[in-house]
Amino acid sequence: MRFLNNKKGFTLIEIMVVIVILALLAALVGPKLMGRTDDAKLTDARVQIKNIETALKLYKLDSGSYPSTEQGLSALVAKPTVGVIPKGYKDEGYLESKKVPKDPWGNDYLYVSPGEHGDYDLFTYGADGAKGGEGKNVDITSWDTK
Repeated sequence: MRFLNNKKGFTLIEIMVVIVILALLAALVGPKLMGRTDDAKLTDARVQIKNIETALKLYKLDSGSYPSTEQGLSALVAKPTVGVIPKGYKDEGYLESKKVPKDPWGNDYLYVSPGEHGDYDLFTYGADGAKGGEGKNVDITSWDTK
C-alpha cells in the first residue's frame, strides 16, 4: 500500500504556470528577434556588393577594363559577346556561384560602367526597389558601403 501514497508528477496548476511563463518569454523576445530580419538583409546586400566588387577587380586584372554597362554583371559568369571582348577572360568566370546573385529582396543589382562615382557604380534600391529611402528601403551602393 505504500506505493499508492507516493504520487509523482506535475499538477495541472504547475503545468499552466510553466506555459504562462513560456508565453511571456516568447511575447517579449519574439518581436526583438523578428525585427532583425531587415538588418540582416541590409548586411547581406553590403556583403554581396563587396563580393561582386572583388569579382569586378579580378575581371579588370585579366581583361584590362571593367565590363561595360551593356555587358553588365553577367560578364562575371560568362564571356561577353557584345562590346569589347576580353582576351584574358577566365573560362570559369569570376563569381564562385557561377551566377549573378540577386539582392536580398529578389531584385537584380544595378551596374553602370563608367559610373558617376568611380569606374563603375554598383547598387541596389533596397526593399522598396525605388531610389532613395530610409530604414529597410535605403539604397545600398558600392561607393558608400559601411
